Amino acid sequence: MLKTVAWTILAFLAIGVGSYPVLYFLTDMSQGMLSSKPESVLNNIVWSFAFNLHIIGGGIALLIGWTQFSRKLRNTYLYIHRAIGKTYVISCTVGGIAALYLAFYATGGVISSLGFGSLAVLWLTTTSKAYFAIRNRSIDTHREWMVRSYALTFAAVTLRIWLPLLQFVVHMEFIPAYQLISWLCWVPNLIVAELIVRSQRRTAAPLLS
Repeated sequence: MLKTVAWTILAFLAIGVGSYPVLYFLTDMSQGMLSSKPESVLNNIVWSFAFNLHIIGGGIALLIGWTQFSRKLRNTYLYIHRAIGKTYVISCTVGGIAALYLAFYATGGVISSLGFGSLAVLWLTTTSKAYFAIRNRSIDTHREWMVRSYALTFAAVTLRIWLPLLQFVVHMEFIPAYQLISWLCWVPNLIVAELIVRSQRRTAAPLLS
């Protein structure tokens, strides 16, 4: 029961935030987090292109990544699992490379740039390790790296949870809150992922499902 509730919450948040980038193409989002960017950045064609690549790649990865941990899907529809996996890797690669570029323009200066830059590098690294592990038919290693990769993909969700908490509950100013979130949105996620991986190693049980 608890596991079902956890999966339902995870799927709900992943689908909700994963669909969020669509709003950038349907409505004016300039009053959101983009309002913290100077006009020189918003009018930069390269930055805009990278931003669109990031939200599209990250959005798709978030939307589909959680399904990869379904044992039923893997065992019953392996071809679908593989197709989704390939799409996930491509989406993370596109979104991660774009994120690495965008990190240099992160609101909050060097602290935020280092936080989001580290996230981008680790996102690309964990995803590539998951891909090459399955190419080498190392299934357990592949699953472990996928847990880490999706924990970093899920930073898009935790960022949107932490930001209002720090601003409206803790009453932090936007800039210091955003600097803290550039690390807080992914470091705890990765710690939880590592705990899951180590726990499943000890019990020799299937990862997550």
